[in-house]
Amino acid sequence: MTTGQLREIDGIPVYGNFIGGEWVAATSGATFENRNPARPSELIGHFAASDRGDVAAAVTAATDAFPGWASTSAIARANILYTAAERLNARLGEVARDLTREEGKTLREAIGETSRAVAILRYYAGEIQQPDGEHYPSANPHTFLFTIREPLGPVGIITPWNFPIAIPIWKAIPAIAFGNTVVLKPASFTLLTTVHIAEVLQEAGLPAGVFSLVTGSASQVGDPLVRDERIVGISFTGSDAVGNGIKRIASERGAKVQLELGGKNPAIVLADADLDHALTQVINGSMLSAGQKCTATSRAIVDRRISDEVTARLGERIAALTVGDPLADATQIGPVISDEAVTRLAGAVDRARAEGVTLVTGGTRPEIEGGHYLAPTLFADVANESFLGQDELFGPVLGVIPVDGLDEAIAVANQVRYGLSASIFTRDLGTAMTFIRGIQAGIVHVNSETAGAEPQVPFGGYKGSSSYSREQGKAAREFYTQLKTVYLDPPPTGA
Repeated sequence: MTTGQLREIDGIPVYGNFIGGEWVAATSGATFENRNPARPSELIGHFAASDRGDVAAAVTAATDAFPGWASTSAIARANILYTAAERLNARLGEVARDLTREEGKTLREAIGETSRAVAILRYYAGEIQQPDGEHYPSANPHTFLFTIREPLGPVGIITPWNFPIAIPIWKAIPAIAFGNTVVLKPASFTLLTTVHIAEVLQEAGLPAGVFSLVTGSASQVGDPLVRDERIVGISFTGSDAVGNGIKRIASERGAKVQLELGGKNPAIVLADADLDHALTQVINGSMLSAGQKCTATSRAIVDRRISDEVTARLGERIAALTVGDPLADATQIGPVISDEAVTRLAGAVDRARAEGVTLVTGGTRPEIEGGHYLAPTLFADVANESFLGQDELFGPVLGVIPVDGLDEAIAVANQVRYGLSASIFTRDLGTAMTFIRGIQAGIVHVNSETAGAEPQVPFGGYKGSSSYSREQGKAAREFYTQLKTVYLDPPPTGA
């Protein structure tokens, strides 16, 4: 029985909220179920169906804990984060297995994601010990003019299901590291993984109220969290519609807002590319995690001289991918998150075929233990202005768009409302530099897949993919702190 488990119902664990350093049931006592997307008959757990009263209690705990945590030394905070990293690393296999069971990515990928969360904890334990603030020359020779950074206060964090440990960690940990307190509302599909986060922070000695976990629906948890006047910052990853609604509500009351909203990420393959390498990277970027990444490749923009060859070879390799139980060693592609998701994706395939787009492979729903599967799907000769070229489908679906050369490739890549990640495959340095300067994306890869991010560098996009702030790296300090300018003058001589 884990710390977050309150009891059992017919042998299935019931997990609570983590508020004020205590594991507690929802005030109403209500719960809801989570199931394995690979085997929907498998019930993973019952979780607290919280309401506005539970959110208010968590915000009160965060508000009460803030003064003490903000005044805690950076070294003391760093020690707690180091300890949490080691605690998470010690249970890495258990967490990864639970992540796979509730989210559906392969165990290999889940281990990688959990390892990344450990790395983020270690990184911020070190980052908060770096120089903070700057000294400036003053017109007055007696003035010591400098800036210091101070935490914002209690912040609300709302996270998606597709990276259920990496994204909550990369949002919550820098907030905590820089002296803020956090209320986390995770996606309802992937709650067991976030229970592990709360447990390792509790085990590491994080003071009560510094981190709270509240589970439940967007209307009963997310909305009151965004509207609470005591929450001075909101960080959100998810859909455009929800994110822009959060921005409007939070901004109107003066809260700081950080958004990451998605992408329609291109991989440009030019005629001089190493095709074996390029194909591997495009497939990895588009199909791993069943394409459920905001940085996933969804458009392969290919020089027309090689587009037939690239399409044929992509089709052969995508058709050969092993789809199945994500806990099995041989599996390369697991399920998508829900029946609603696979139905939506299958509908998109049907629409594309009805519009005359050539389906090269996939598009079917394999019947694997009743799971939520879509066969990895490739379309040929996609028009960039079509919905396949413009809409984020969030699944294992890739479209090939033929173009005539580099200039058209960059223009086509930029003709979407998103600008998160983009990649190019070429052997020419000058071509790579032209692409780097011309592409409208916050993350740029040369000869590597569009997916993937390291914790020490900024993460975020252009246009409709992000707000103007960035996550991770030193950029996280910019969002989770505020500057204070200090004019320090000695008392007058003889005073």
